[in-house]
Amino acid sequence: MNIRVNGKEEEIPSGLTVSELLKGKGLNAAAVVVECNRAIIPPDAFAATVLHEGDELEILHFVGGG
Repeated sequence: MNIRVNGKEEEIPSGLTVSELLKGKGLNAAAVVVECNRAIIPPDAFAATVLHEGDELEILHFVGGG
């Protein structure tokens, strides 16, 4: 199944959740914001949000600074 993550097409297994995708990328779910098809997904919904063919995700990282 193909989705687009931060503008790049990726092939992922069918039935993958946002939480599993983040874990597979080595990302800390507490340090990112995920947008799927222009809607922000609340962090408490990552494990229940199943990705589908053609979904477009943006994963934004928090960066400290001053």
